[in-house]
Amino acid sequence: MQSHVSPVPVSPHPFAELVQLGDEIAVLSAHLDAATARLLDLIREFDARGGWNSGFCSCAAWLSWRVGLDLGAARERVRVARALGTLPLLAQALARGELSYAKVRALTRVATPETEARLLGVGRAGTAAHVERIVRGWRYVDRRAEAREAAHRHRSRGLRVYPDADGMVVVRGRLEPEVGALFMQALAAARETLYQRARGRDGNVAVGHGNVSAETPPSMAQKQADALALLAETALHHELDPGAPGERYQVVVHVDAPALAETDQPAQSVLDGGTRVSADTSRRLACDASRVVMRHDEDGRVVEIGARTRTIPPALRRALHARDRGCRFPGCGLPFGQGHHLRHWAHGGPTTLSNLAMLCRKHHRAVHEEGFQVARGPDGALQFRRPNGHPLPEVPTPAAVPGDPIGTIRQCHDEQGLRIHARTACPTWLGESLNVGYAIDVLHPLAQRARPACIAAPSARE
Repeated sequence: MQSHVSPVPVSPHPFAELVQLGDEIAVLSAHLDAATARLLDLIREFDARGGWNSGFCSCAAWLSWRVGLDLGAARERVRVARALGTLPLLAQALARGELSYAKVRALTRVATPETEARLLGVGRAGTAAHVERIVRGWRYVDRRAEAREAAHRHRSRGLRVYPDADGMVVVRGRLEPEVGALFMQALAAARETLYQRARGRDGNVAVGHGNVSAETPPSMAQKQADALALLAETALHHELDPGAPGERYQVVVHVDAPALAETDQPAQSVLDGGTRVSADTSRRLACDASRVVMRHDEDGRVVEIGARTRTIPPALRRALHARDRGCRFPGCGLPFGQGHHLRHWAHGGPTTLSNLAMLCRKHHRAVHEEGFQVARGPDGALQFRRPNGHPLPEVPTPAAVPGDPIGTIRQCHDEQGLRIHARTACPTWLGESLNVGYAIDVLHPLAQRARPACIAAPSARE
C-alpha cells in the first residue's frame, strides 16, 4: 500500500515551511475526525442490527476480531457510537471535523440531549485538556445523576438462582449496600465456623464441603461457596448431607444411546428431575463428562451398570490444554474451556488429541446447538463454518485499501460539500486560565454555589 501525502511547497524561509507543515497536519487530522464520525455511524447501525451476533459475545468482541482493535478501545468505540445516536449536535460537529474524537469521547460521558448544546460550546472553545477537566468537574457535581443512580440501584435489587447447563446452581444478584454488608458479614462468620470445625478434626484438614486437600487449599471463591452452603443448611435447621462429597455437586443426564448417535431417533434425554433436554444438548454434555453405561430389560429394570469412566482421560486433557491454551473459536481465546470431539465418540470418533479441540461453554454450545461447524483440515488446522456454511476464518480477510487512502478521504469529503481547512478544529481559547469551578457553576443546570452577599459598611457620617 502506498500512502500519498500532498507535497509541502519548498520555502526559502524555514519558519514558513514549518507553518505549512503544521497546517497540513491540522487539515489531515480534521479529515480523519470526520471519517471517524462515519465509522461510528456504521458501528452504531451494525450494533443495533445485531450484525456481531454470529458467534461473538458483543459488538466490541467482533470489532476486536475484525478490525484489530484492543478490546477496551473497541468497547469505547461502541459506547461513543451509541451515545452519539442521541446527541446530534456533537455527532454533526465531529462529522464536520470541528471537534476531535478525543473531545467527543469525553463529552459523551456526561452529555444529554438537554445539556448537549452548552457542552458543544465547551468543546469548541477549549482544548482537549480543558474538556477533560470540565467533564470531571461536571460528573462530580451532578447530584441529579447521583440521585438517579441511587434510585436505579434500589430498583435493580434482585436475586436469581438457576441451574447452569452443567448442573451447577448459579446465584447471581444485586443487593443494596446495607444488605450486602450484612450478607458479607454472614459469609465471613460461616467461613470462620468452617475453619474452626476443620481445626477440630483430628488429622483431617479438609475444609468445607469440597473435599479439598491440604496440598490444594481452596480458593476464596470456593470458601465463599462452602460458606453459603452452610448458611442455607443452618437456616433450614438440617444436618449436613451425609452423602459422599464427590456426589453432592453433579448433574445426571439419562440419555438413550440412539439419542447420542442420531437426532431423529425415537429416544429420550432427561435430567434426574425429569426435565427433557435436546439430543444436541446431550451430545454437548457427553463430549466432556463422566460416562456410566446402564442396561435395562424390556420392563425398564436395570440389569447391568458399568464402571464410571471419563470421556476425556486426565492425561489427555492436560495435553489438550497445553496445545490449545484456551477456546479455539475465532476471536475468542478464553483461557479455559471444555473438550469437544470433532467427530463425536457416539458416532465412532476416537478420543484422541487430533479429534479434540478446546471450546469455551458459549462456543461449545454454538457448535452443538446453533449450527456452527468445526473440522480439522488435512494440514491439521481447525476450520470453522457459520450456520449458513460460509467459512469463519481464524484471521479475517484484510479490507481493501485504495492506493491513495488520504486522497480518497479528501475526495469523499469534497463530494459531500465538506470544506476543511487548517483552522476547522482550532479552539477559540485565547490562552486565559481555566476556572473549572466557575465554568461548572455557569454551565451545569443544577450547579448552585453559595455566594456571600455584599453588605456595605455603614458610613461614619451616619
